[in-house]
Amino acid sequence: MGMVMQMRLLQLVVLFIGVFELNGVVCSYTRPPVRKTIFVPHDDDDSNSPEQVHISQVGQDKMRISWITGNSGPAKVEYGPSPSSIAFSETGSTSSYHYTLYESGEIHDVVIGPLKPNTVYYYRLGDPPSSRTYQLKTPPSQLPIKFAVTGDLGQTEWTKSTLEHIEKSNYDMLLLAGDLAYADMVQELWDSYGRLVEPLASQRPWMVTQGNHEIEKIPIIHSEPFTAFNARWRMPYEESASDSNLYYSFDVAGGVHVIMLGSYTDFEAGSSQYQWLQGDLKKVDRSKTPWVVVLIHAPWYNSNQAHQGEKESVNMKAALEGLLYQARVDFVFAGHVHAYERFTRVYKDKADNCGPVHITIGDGGNREGLATNYIDPKPDISIFTEASFGHGILEVFNASHALWSWHRNDNDEATASDSAWLTTLTSNPACK
Repeated sequence: MGMVMQMRLLQLVVLFIGVFELNGVVCSYTRPPVRKTIFVPHDDDDSNSPEQVHISQVGQDKMRISWITGNSGPAKVEYGPSPSSIAFSETGSTSSYHYTLYESGEIHDVVIGPLKPNTVYYYRLGDPPSSRTYQLKTPPSQLPIKFAVTGDLGQTEWTKSTLEHIEKSNYDMLLLAGDLAYADMVQELWDSYGRLVEPLASQRPWMVTQGNHEIEKIPIIHSEPFTAFNARWRMPYEESASDSNLYYSFDVAGGVHVIMLGSYTDFEAGSSQYQWLQGDLKKVDRSKTPWVVVLIHAPWYNSNQAHQGEKESVNMKAALEGLLYQARVDFVFAGHVHAYERFTRVYKDKADNCGPVHITIGDGGNREGLATNYIDPKPDISIFTEASFGHGILEVFNASHALWSWHRNDNDEATASDSAWLTTLTSNPACK
C-alpha cells in the first residue's frame, strides 16, 4: 500500500473515531493551523546501503548502532579511532516487522564496545560497494555533561530548525520525551523520520521514550501497540532489569541516573512498571550518583489548557509521584503539550523545596501546531510559560550544580529565553 492509500485509510480511521484523538482522548482546545510535514526520501538507488542510522548508550561503555537496509545484509559494524584504523568488528541481530500491508526494511542492531569515554570513533556499516562510514562521540565518564532535551519532535520545517539549533549546541546526549515521528500509522513516515534525524542521531546517543503517537493501534486491523517504535528504537531496557522497551534507566557521566517512564503502559501500583521503578530508585547510590532525571510523556503538572485531565497525566501522577518524591528526583521532563513550561520544585500541587522541577518541553516541531492558551490566572507554582517551538539544554556541571536553559527557535537563531541554576536535592540538608 502506498503512502497516499495509507493516508486515506488514516483519514477514514479518524472519521470513525470522531471527536477523539487517535489515543482516545477528547480534544479540549483548538490547535493553530497544522504545518507541512517533511517527507525525506531514500537518496540511494542501492537498497543495500545503510540508512536511518542512530545510536544509543548501552551500559557504561558501549553503544548500540541501529540502521535499516532495503535488502538483507550483514548486521556487522567495523569501528576504530580513525577512518584509516577501523580494526574492531562486532556483529548483532536483524529483524523486521509488518504493519497492515507495510513491510519494513531489514532493521539491524549491533552493540559495540567497550569504548573509551569522551572519544570520537569511526564506524563502517555494510559491505562494499554499499558500505558507508560514520562517526560518533561517546559521552564523558565524569561530570560535566551536556544534555539536549526535546519532545514531540515530528518532521516539519520547525523540526529542521530545532535540529539545526541542537546540533550547534555541542551536546553529549539527547533525551527525547516521546512523540518522535508523528507517523500515526503511516509507516513510510517512520522511514522519513529516520532519514531526517540521522545526521544528528548517528553521531551522539539519542535516548527516547514513547508518546501517544507511537501507539499506532487500529481496532481489529492491528491490535499490537508500539510495533514500529519497539522495532526501530530499541533502548537498553534489559540492562536496567526492565521487562519492556517502554521504560528503562541508565547511568551516564558518573553522576546522572536517567529514568525513562512509559505514560501509555500500565503504571498503577502493583504493575510491572511500578514495581520496576520502585526497585530501580532503591538501587541508586546518591553519594555516587547525585543527580536523578526522569522523562515521561504526559505531564503531571500543566497550566496550559491543552491535555487537561487525561488519565495518563492524572492517574500516573497519583500512582508514581510519591515514589519520585521519596527518592528525591531532581527533574521531571515531559512532552505532549506543544509549548514550554517550567515549574518550581513541587509535590502534590504545592511548592516543595524537596520536590522535583517539572518541565514541559513538547515544543520540538510537531505538525499539529502550538498550544497557545493557558489557564488564567497562572498557578503560583508555574514559573515560566511560552508557546513557541524550541529545545532545552541541561548542563550538569558537578555533583551539586546544573544549568537549565530553554532556547526558542521561532527565528533563524536559537534564543535563550529561560534559564535557571539548580542544585541537586542531595546537597540540601533539609531533603536528606
